Amino acid sequence: MTDRIAEHYTPEGDLAATIAAQLTRAGRDLSRLTTADLAAVDEFHVRGRAATLEIARWLEAGPGDLVLDIGSGLGGPARTLAETRGCRVVGVDLSPAYCAAATTLSSWVGLGERVSFRPGDATALPFGDGEFDAAMTLHVGMNIAAKPLMYGEARRVLKPGGRFTVYDVLQGEGGAVHFPVPWAGEPSISHLATPDEMESLLAQAGFEILHRHDSSNESLGWFEAMATRTSTAPPPATLQAVLGDAFPAMIRNQIANLRERRIRTVGYLCRA
Repeated sequence: MTDRIAEHYTPEGDLAATIAAQLTRAGRDLSRLTTADLAAVDEFHVRGRAATLEIARWLEAGPGDLVLDIGSGLGGPARTLAETRGCRVVGVDLSPAYCAAATTLSSWVGLGERVSFRPGDATALPFGDGEFDAAMTLHVGMNIAAKPLMYGEARRVLKPGGRFTVYDVLQGEGGAVHFPVPWAGEPSISHLATPDEMESLLAQAGFEILHRHDSSNESLGWFEAMATRTSTAPPPATLQAVLGDAFPAMIRNQIANLRERRIRTVGYLCRA
């Protein structure tokens, strides 16, 4: 199953080169990029950079802290956290292509010494017990059936009292999801938990839930704005570079899924 998930996220060609070409065509100087310039493509989750900044506040990480990003993708959240909070971030992702692209993008914005990325499985993290001061995972659990293993591993690598944020797409009460969506082209690699299931999973893994935020209404507005922007004034680099030709259909389906309450976007702040 992990091979099929990795295949879904494996881009054609060199992903960093594709993004660089998009930025160059839009007149951006790669030697003068900021993390905000990359946000439309590397903040690979609903509500983008705004959601990442929200999570950064929840984590309360600061200089001297080491944070783990589980399912780090193209590294946008890791870079935003390192830049705004002064901490160091290690990202782990199932896709070697994403880790390679994340490393390149980090060098573009001068954060290569504060963030690093390595391939790995969220259900068997390649780290020792208690290595991290805090951890986060953004839109990763939707592809993982073995959620008890994932959250158990997150608890294992955290120091006692460490903060952990989960921001995921959850199953809503409105029925089956319309596919394709950004995390799955079809149902076999989609494993959504309900809000009640999520709370049980986190508690069973040894986490205390300090705060929860259902951002579904905000997410619907975000997707509607994205659809308008993409058709009228698209940003220089977009997630179509990552998701390919199915990207417009995915956006339409996400709008329908949220409107019909087939999915929810929910964040949890937890303490180990």
